[in-house]
Amino acid sequence: MERYYLAVDIGASSGRHILGSVKDGRMELEEVYRFPNGMKQKDGQLCWDVEELFFHIRQGMKRCAELGKIPCSMGIDTWAVDFVLLDENDRVVGNTVGYRDGRTRGMDEEVYKIIPEEKLYGRTGIQKQIFNTIYQFMAVKKQHPEYLEQARTMLMIPDYFHYLLTGVKKQEYTNATTTQLVNPETKEWDMELIGMLGYPAEWFGPLSMPGTLVGSLKDEIAKEVGFQCQVVLPATHDTGSAVMAVPSNEDDVLYISSGTWSLMGTERMKADCSMESMKRNFTNEGGYDYRFRYLKNIMGLWMIQSVKKELAAAGQDYSFTQLCSMASEETIPSLVDCNDDCFLAPESMTEAVREFCRKKGEPVPETAAALASVIYNSLAKCYGETVEELEQVTGKKYGQVHIVGGGANADYLNRLTAAYTGRPVYAGPTEATAIGNLAAQMIRAGEYADLKAAREGIFHSFDIKEYR
Repeated sequence: MERYYLAVDIGASSGRHILGSVKDGRMELEEVYRFPNGMKQKDGQLCWDVEELFFHIRQGMKRCAELGKIPCSMGIDTWAVDFVLLDENDRVVGNTVGYRDGRTRGMDEEVYKIIPEEKLYGRTGIQKQIFNTIYQFMAVKKQHPEYLEQARTMLMIPDYFHYLLTGVKKQEYTNATTTQLVNPETKEWDMELIGMLGYPAEWFGPLSMPGTLVGSLKDEIAKEVGFQCQVVLPATHDTGSAVMAVPSNEDDVLYISSGTWSLMGTERMKADCSMESMKRNFTNEGGYDYRFRYLKNIMGLWMIQSVKKELAAAGQDYSFTQLCSMASEETIPSLVDCNDDCFLAPESMTEAVREFCRKKGEPVPETAAALASVIYNSLAKCYGETVEELEQVTGKKYGQVHIVGGGANADYLNRLTAAYTGRPVYAGPTEATAIGNLAAQMIRAGEYADLKAAREGIFHSFDIKEYR
């Protein structure tokens, strides 16, 4: 009898339920449910609607029952850094504020009054992003100190959904590292740092690795969705899952997890918390089996997603494939710095790109094709620069770049990436995050012996396109 596993993969703009099974070592996928996501204004803040998301989680599970394909286990992954606070009665405290909200403005300086930036990086190895949880907690402390008194539990977003399903509270390691509050040597919360910052110690419990059993569905959930199954932790940080799906076991591999963000880096067994690493803004995020994802956050397809949305609102409803094709015919030479804060959450991405070009004295992209060309070329240039930096910092030569995630479908960007990096690019699989989520569950269940075997299976299961 065929055994199914369910990955619920929730990104910043949409979520999906994907059933996976293994036949002769090959992984097979079936998308059974998809739903929208996005931050919404609430009380003057950009927030996630966790109630609506949990409704969709259950709806997708019901769909599995309707199809007669009952998963033996399931797991949820989401974006990083955001969290839910619960009081002594497990009621949500405050709003579930999203990482693009402006509440963290100036909170880095508040943190650095307590611990200098260099020392913070030296003990966590996590790159500075103004939305990191460490700064979000400081915003809560400064703006809503009563929440620190009321909250007894802190759960990252996927941990919260796992709790709603099972009634069991577990904090998963890969996502926890993105808080900038985990010690890369002990692989546990840095309780000394947490105490220095004045964050409640009771929020921080034992960390669990991907593959850990959370528990079974609560009776009322099982009754509602029509089946009982186990909930197993994947790498709950979506990039952690995506990197598990990189279809190579070679040691000279760079990856780009390409979606709303582009996460570019390599796997290492030890964190690099040096000042040189900090200066170049690399991060040491936790990975499966205590690997480190040594990478750089790059703004990614958020820019083209935003421009596409704005074009559609203006009556120019292009697909991403069309935008790629149009951009490939353009000759505009302008480039922007994809990592500039002006692109994080602008009122208009189109105007932000144009204004950046104006300030640099470069040709301003007026058409949809020109805008797409500037964005795609700027991203690829950033990828090329990141390869050089990685080689300088690690002292190692990398022979290939693997692009996984939705961006693996961007043919023009893939061609540009091969050109700017000077290395062969292998694109695919596109559903990398869900595949990595499933891989963690399947390894636990014995479908694959270990991560190496899972990656071998992934390589033989999905189309991988080569660019040179």
